[in-house]
Amino acid sequence: MNAEIIQTLLTDDGANVTVVEDGQRAVDQFKNAPQGTFDAILMDIMMPVMDGLTATKEIRSIKRDDAAQIPIIAMTANAFEEDAKKCFAAGMNAHLAKPFQIDKVEKTLVQCIHKSI
Repeated sequence: MNAEIIQTLLTDDGANVTVVEDGQRAVDQFKNAPQGTFDAILMDIMMPVMDGLTATKEIRSIKRDDAAQIPIIAMTANAFEEDAKKCFAAGMNAHLAKPFQIDKVEKTLVQCIHKSI
């Protein structure tokens, strides 16, 4: 449900949003898309098939320039400092805890995308 809400709010703001159901599909979607297709990835940590930490590591290991540079933002109910540290250690650029505030999501996206350019 959170993905649908975020998708609706970001789409209303003019973003093109691709939603996948699990971590493996996130990796496959990124890997099979032409380089530069995505500006950022909002990665849920608790997903079926492959969790968000593993999916992030998989994306970072892809041998393409954009795999190392694309902002990956953790979207999680795990709000403790140790959880954020795990996200950063996996290769994520930012950590957002639920409940999400769309203005914070948008601000984080803009900051992360700006840094990667």
